[in-house]
Amino acid sequence: MPTDSMPGPWAARFRMTFAAFKYRNYRLWFTGQLVSLMGSWMQGTAQGFLVFELTRSPAYLGYVAFAAGIPSWFLMLYGGVVADRVSRRNLLIATQSVMMAGAAVLATLTFLGVVEPWHILCLAVLLGVANAFDAPARQSFVLEMVEREDLTNAIALNSTMFNAATAAGPAVAGIVYALAGPAWCFAINAVSFLAVIAALVRIRPRQLDKAPPGQSARVEMLHGLRFVAREPSVRSLVLITIVLGVFGMSFLTLVPAWAVHVLGGDATTNGYLQSSRGIGALVGALWVASVGRTVHRGRLLILSLLAFPVVLLGFTFAVWEPLSLMLMAIVGGFLLITLNLCNSLLQTLSPDALRGRVMSIYALGFFGFLPIGSLLAGTLAEHLGEPAAVQILGVIVILCAAAFRWFWPRLLQEH
Repeated sequence: MPTDSMPGPWAARFRMTFAAFKYRNYRLWFTGQLVSLMGSWMQGTAQGFLVFELTRSPAYLGYVAFAAGIPSWFLMLYGGVVADRVSRRNLLIATQSVMMAGAAVLATLTFLGVVEPWHILCLAVLLGVANAFDAPARQSFVLEMVEREDLTNAIALNSTMFNAATAAGPAVAGIVYALAGPAWCFAINAVSFLAVIAALVRIRPRQLDKAPPGQSARVEMLHGLRFVAREPSVRSLVLITIVLGVFGMSFLTLVPAWAVHVLGGDATTNGYLQSSRGIGALVGALWVASVGRTVHRGRLLILSLLAFPVVLLGFTFAVWEPLSLMLMAIVGGFLLITLNLCNSLLQTLSPDALRGRVMSIYALGFFGFLPIGSLLAGTLAEHLGEPAAVQILGVIVILCAAAFRWFWPRLLQEH
C-alpha cells in the first residue's frame, strides 16, 4: 500500500508500524508463517473440542497440554544449544516438517474413525519434542532477518501475525468442525506447513556470532543459565514468563469446557472464544509495533501484567456470550502486550552468541510450565468448576505482579 498520498504523520506512523517489512527475508517469513499458523490454530481448536467430546473431562484437556509440555523439560535447553550451534533456518525446516507429519497422522486417524484420546496424547508428545527445538530457533531467528533497531518491531509484527491467525483460525475451525468434522481441520493444518517450509527455503539469513566450537552441550547450557541467573532484569523477565505459564495462560486449556458448561454452547462457541482472544491480541500487537521505538517497555510491562488478571477475573463473572467475547478480547490484548515485551526485552539484553540459549530458557519458562498450569487448571475445574478455577489462578497472577512491581523495581528502568 503506498504511503506517498498519506498525510505526513500518518505515513510516518505507517512506516514505523510495519518497519520490518522492508526486509525481504522478513516478508517471506511473515507470509509463510501466517498461512501455517492459521492451520495450527485450526488444529489446536478442533483438537481441544475433539478431546472434550471423546472424554467429557476438563481434566483430560489438562492431560493433553501436559503431555505436549513434558519434552520441554528434557530437551528445551539442549534445543537452545543446538540453535546457537547450527543454521537456525535449517533447524526450523526440520522441526516444521516433523510437525506437518504429526498433523497428517492425526488427520488420517480421524478420517478413518479410529482416533482415541491416547492417540492424541502420543501425538502431543511428538509435537512437544519438535517444539523443544523449534521454539528457541524461532525466537532467536528474528535477528537474522532484520537489523537490531527493528527487532522490537519485528517481534511485535510476529505477534500480529500470530494473533491474526488466532483471530481467524479458531472461528474457521469451529465452522469446519460443525460442517465437516475435525479431520478436515487437521488435514488443512498439515498442508499449511508447506507455506512456511517454502518460505524458509527461500530465506537468506544474516550471519551472526555463533557459540565457540569445542564446548560440550552441558557447558554451553550452564553458560546460558549463569547469564540469566546473574542478570537481574533478564532473571525477572524469565520469572514473569514462568508465572504466566503456570497461572496466567493455563485458563486457555479450559476454553472448550467453558464454551459448553458456562456459556451453554458448542464447537462454534469454542471457536468464537478463541478468535476473540486473537482479535484482542492482534490489536495489542499492532499497537506495540507502532510504538516499539518510543514506549517505555519496562513500565508498560508491569502495567499490562497487572491489568491482564484483573480483566480475566471480570471474564469469569460474565455468562452472557457477547460480554464474554468482549472481555476475552481485552484479556488477549493485555496478555499479548506482556509476552511481547518480555520477548523483546530479553532479546535486546542478550548477546548474539547466547541468544539461542537465553530464548530456550524463556521458551522453557513458557512451554515447560504452561503444561503444569494446564494440569492445575484442569484439576481445579474438575473439582470446583471452571469459573472458580480461573478466579484462583487470576488472584495468584495479581499477587505475583504486585511482587514484581515492588521487589524488582530495576525492571521498570529498562526501555
